[in-house]
Amino acid sequence: MLLFLGKCSPMTSLTVLISTLLASSVGALEIPTETDLLESKNSFGQVTSVSQLRDVSPNDWAFEALRSLVERYGCIVGYPDRTFRGNRALSRYEFAAGLNACMQQIERLIASSESILKEDIEKLKRLMVEFETELATLGARVDNLEGRVAFLEDHQFSTTTKLSGEVIMSLASAFNSDTSSYDGLTKRANPVNENQAVFSYRSRFNFDTSFTGKDRLRVRIQAGNIRAFDGNTDMTRLSYDTNTDNDVVLDDLFYRFPIGKKVTAFVGTNAMNIDKVFDVDNPYLESDSTGTLTRFFRRNPLVFRGPEGTGGGIKIKLNDQWNFNTLYLARNASSPEEGKGFFNGAFSTGAQIGFSPSQPVKLSLAYLYTYQPQGEVNLTDSTGSPIGRDPFAGSASNAHRVGLQGSWLIANKVNISGWGGYASADNLQRQATGRGSRDNTQLWTWAANVSFLDVGKEGGILSFAGGMPPKDSDDRNTSYLLELQYKYPVSDNITITPGAYVVLNPNHDSRNDAVWVGVVRTTFKF
Repeated sequence: MLLFLGKCSPMTSLTVLISTLLASSVGALEIPTETDLLESKNSFGQVTSVSQLRDVSPNDWAFEALRSLVERYGCIVGYPDRTFRGNRALSRYEFAAGLNACMQQIERLIASSESILKEDIEKLKRLMVEFETELATLGARVDNLEGRVAFLEDHQFSTTTKLSGEVIMSLASAFNSDTSSYDGLTKRANPVNENQAVFSYRSRFNFDTSFTGKDRLRVRIQAGNIRAFDGNTDMTRLSYDTNTDNDVVLDDLFYRFPIGKKVTAFVGTNAMNIDKVFDVDNPYLESDSTGTLTRFFRRNPLVFRGPEGTGGGIKIKLNDQWNFNTLYLARNASSPEEGKGFFNGAFSTGAQIGFSPSQPVKLSLAYLYTYQPQGEVNLTDSTGSPIGRDPFAGSASNAHRVGLQGSWLIANKVNISGWGGYASADNLQRQATGRGSRDNTQLWTWAANVSFLDVGKEGGILSFAGGMPPKDSDDRNTSYLLELQYKYPVSDNITITPGAYVVLNPNHDSRNDAVWVGVVRTTFKF
């Protein structure tokens, strides 16, 4: 549920939120009238405390405790126009209605493996005891208060850690891939034949731990056998290819935490990637599990891919419209060998400025500087041609990269996203002949996509995408990648995405025939 506080003070907001809950026709609790109460057992029972005779004011401990639960777990929602009406203390029965809503919401969160802070369970215990009479009068399920709290405590993986999982099952086949025998310069003597249909998987388990309720320590383990369709061109790679030879390996290991109200910091030692700090602005195709089927269409490869893995970054919310992000990431930070380590090996550093003039529109401009030593150069992160990937035949290279990207959600029914990217790379170890003798090169890329929302059923998304994979200034011709897919949600936990994509002039060489790839991806989340 979404909690809107608008311009009301926190205390006023809770008052009117619960008033809204009582006024709502959906799931509202009936508050007993004075007549109802008088008819119940013909009279009121003797109160055990003077406090039972008064309303709950915004200055009371109980009021503040419930407000904190509402803010943290979204127990109560406001009016559709995000406004609230009313400014008064709550009766004990009104307060109990809000408390019951929070208890039900927290039970739902725990049932879906969400983490609930231990201190909040303690608050619930105290509130449930203090308002036992009112909860019982409202008909709330309080016959066994200890049993209900025990449910909250016992049905958690951990009081601080949430366990979630994801499994992808993929059926895919490339057609005509063995005809891409030209790499932009020469013809391969024995092009790889990867035209067979393959059925493969990827599984992930995430352990998300919060120590304060606002931070997150992510530990992810994964295993998979999804090979890259890259025998003759990187342009046909799947977005979710992961091949660990079925071994379980560590993937994400990072910590995200707030600094004040407007700054979020990141630090990670494994799989700490650029897109964890920078905003990709490609909301419906970015995900590798439920978004695009191709590696290229996930994000702008010239600014959101590069040497990464270990390091940190900061996201700063300047105001409601502007934000600023910056990062420093290294590839071989754990190695003490010469030419490696946190500062002397391959690294990426840069900054991004984002602008959102209105909620449906987002724009950002990103700059990234990268250094890649000899033998480790991959300027396109395996999304373009062989020339663009390693333009200087193995020589060390640095690159200045710029990307402009944005998205526009129209009437909550259609989303348009796109990007343009440019990179200027220098040869740091010039050779006497061949590509290694070049001093500099430029790379370009662009893409656009449109997604139609709620097609066929709620949550169904039909997407079209087209673009040019990163192209080096020395590439012979121009490649184009086109994709069509339909994301069909079978349930809240199962999604099936059938689709197909085609690469025209693979490797930016018109001598290569088009390569087609058909995919059916099934994703389970739990």
